[in-house]
Amino acid sequence: MDLDAHFESFAARDWQTADEGTVRVALVGLGEFSRDHVLPALAGEAEGTGSDAPTDRTSFCDITALVSGSPEKAESVADRYDVGRTLSYEEFEAGEGVDSFDAVYVAGPNALHLDHARTAARLGKHVLCEKPIETSAERAREMVRACEDAGVTLMVGYRPQVEPAMRRLRDLIRDGVLGDPVAFHGWFTGHILDGAGPDQWRLDPDLAGGGALMDVGVYPLNAVRFLLDADPVAAQATTSAPDAEFEGVDEHVAFQLEFPEGATASCTASYRAQADDRLRIVGTEGQAALNPAFDSEIRPELTLEVGDERVAYTGPYVNEVAEEFDYFAHCILTDARPDPDGRDSVADMEAVEAIYESAETGRRVEIGDAET
Repeated sequence: MDLDAHFESFAARDWQTADEGTVRVALVGLGEFSRDHVLPALAGEAEGTGSDAPTDRTSFCDITALVSGSPEKAESVADRYDVGRTLSYEEFEAGEGVDSFDAVYVAGPNALHLDHARTAARLGKHVLCEKPIETSAERAREMVRACEDAGVTLMVGYRPQVEPAMRRLRDLIRDGVLGDPVAFHGWFTGHILDGAGPDQWRLDPDLAGGGALMDVGVYPLNAVRFLLDADPVAAQATTSAPDAEFEGVDEHVAFQLEFPEGATASCTASYRAQADDRLRIVGTEGQAALNPAFDSEIRPELTLEVGDERVAYTGPYVNEVAEEFDYFAHCILTDARPDPDGRDSVADMEAVEAIYESAETGRRVEIGDAET
């Protein structure tokens, strides 16, 4: 088998069918991720977290409005990036400046996503919502209904799905190169307190809806669903929070998912562990690994082993944030359904609820039967 052939046109945008058009975007929420990742990506600058990776400006997006609860922050950011309009949350809710943007990017605390998305839908604006979509499956369904009723596009921001290495890995699985998928192993760990400290919304259960699972554990969960194009049917899990700073949220989580055709996924996420993020897939005929799997600032290495052959490939750097926004805008311009859309993220939240119930009860929980 010629394994190298599977890496031809590695970074090609397999989703792109149009070359022209612009979507004007309002950023709703100017927290760290918006300031240090989203705005630099859309402006064509190096990211603000110390990365020296090159960043190409997006092909289909312009940032034309900023929404923030801090007028000073909004004006400062607007001056830096030459954004023409700033709005308070109250002004956004009232529909002021509505003619200055076509779509919104909803960032900030998970528990506020639904309200901002509803406002955007009511104003007839498309929605790119940061992951996780909300704090529960029911609130996720409400967002889906609001956007569908308004006839606007809803996409959820799982950046790894537009990373070429992740898409090529999905191709390998779909093409049967690994045989039948048997087992997935994924993890995403780090030290969240090294950044913002203990006084941050991600450690507030009312705003975040959970801890490590809701923030970083959803990455391997969503990635396995994306790679298999299937939803898990059952979950078993444990959570722990031995340190006082994490009271009320899960500091560590380990969970196993069962899929309809027999494959399993074993995943780990942590708020207090050595930074690492990887995926490994074992099939009946071969195996593949992606390292890193979810870090948007490092070029991932995709390793493929089939029989006695082994290939390791590192593709060109692709800014996942810029790629994600371009994919979102391209879906709007071509009237295509985005993947992941809101309904896809409802499935994530149903799995999350089953994982939390399993951790609480100590039993295997069938997904869809979780108590909400």
